[in-house]
Amino acid sequence: MNQHKIVVPGDSPPQIQGSPHLERLKPYGDVVVYTDRPETGEEQIRRAEDADILINSRGLVKWPAALLQQLPKLKLISLCSIGTDMIGLDEAKKRGITVCNQPGRTAPVVAEHGFGLMFGLAKRSAFLTVSMKAGDWPRMDNVYLQGKTLGIIGTGHIGAEMARLGRAIGMNVIAWTYHPSEARAQELGVQFVSLDALLQTSDVISLHVRLTEESHHLIGERELAAMKPGALLINVARGGVIDTDALIGALNRGHLGGAAIDVYDQEPLPADHPLLACEQVILTPHCADMTPEGVELLNEGAVDNIIAFLEGTPQNVVV
Repeated sequence: MNQHKIVVPGDSPPQIQGSPHLERLKPYGDVVVYTDRPETGEEQIRRAEDADILINSRGLVKWPAALLQQLPKLKLISLCSIGTDMIGLDEAKKRGITVCNQPGRTAPVVAEHGFGLMFGLAKRSAFLTVSMKAGDWPRMDNVYLQGKTLGIIGTGHIGAEMARLGRAIGMNVIAWTYHPSEARAQELGVQFVSLDALLQTSDVISLHVRLTEESHHLIGERELAAMKPGALLINVARGGVIDTDALIGALNRGHLGGAAIDVYDQEPLPADHPLLACEQVILTPHCADMTPEGVELLNEGAVDNIIAFLEGTPQNVVV
């Protein structure tokens, strides 16, 4: 069997370092794990230039076209994620670099995080905690979720699980997707509606679409204005799905009841970002799948994809 060089170019925060699944790659080649994030593009290239295979464990390590052009040996990028927005896919395809992701693998983990954010937002957990720590005894209405309408935008694996969780507590679940069908609606137990109808009638809106040119700023100033006064917005998809400036404006005007966000246009979020000054927000640092179970599911999946590729039966191929 040909020996391959397999590189993890920047595993920070820790994801796959120390995982027992890396041991499964030993028969296939040498595995090199860099436990810190490369500071420059030059350093990133230096780490990856001799690699046949990259395990991109962190979305903060990005591979745009200009970097991929400098990696003539590279055959495969295996992602520890569902999302592929950190990879220049057109260039990868052009250069014959296979990219594999993990669709749906941690859907229950991510959906549970989104579900938890919904409850934290509805019960004003962050706002009330900060107020009490400041010595106040605030009085503010919470949101009773049972019987309310949950609008799911995007009904892939995670959106489908979020819909199931919403139904389980007695919410009325409606949904919007690019490709609705009656069969899918029955399978999920939801009613598909237009995006405008969902915005206008939902008490809680949860975002679960992939970030593409089409979905970039899918929720902008017009869409936020169309939402019910006091509605809650949850984003565990990608930061670029929302126009963040428009969201901050809607929160500061009091039009929205609050927003719970796990993903951002810029990560890590700068310390002076105006979103941090909004009162009715719950913010988590892109960690929806960061449970021990979720981490190892992704590590296992990344290794599975490499072994399948090397044995001639590639799976979960994006390009």
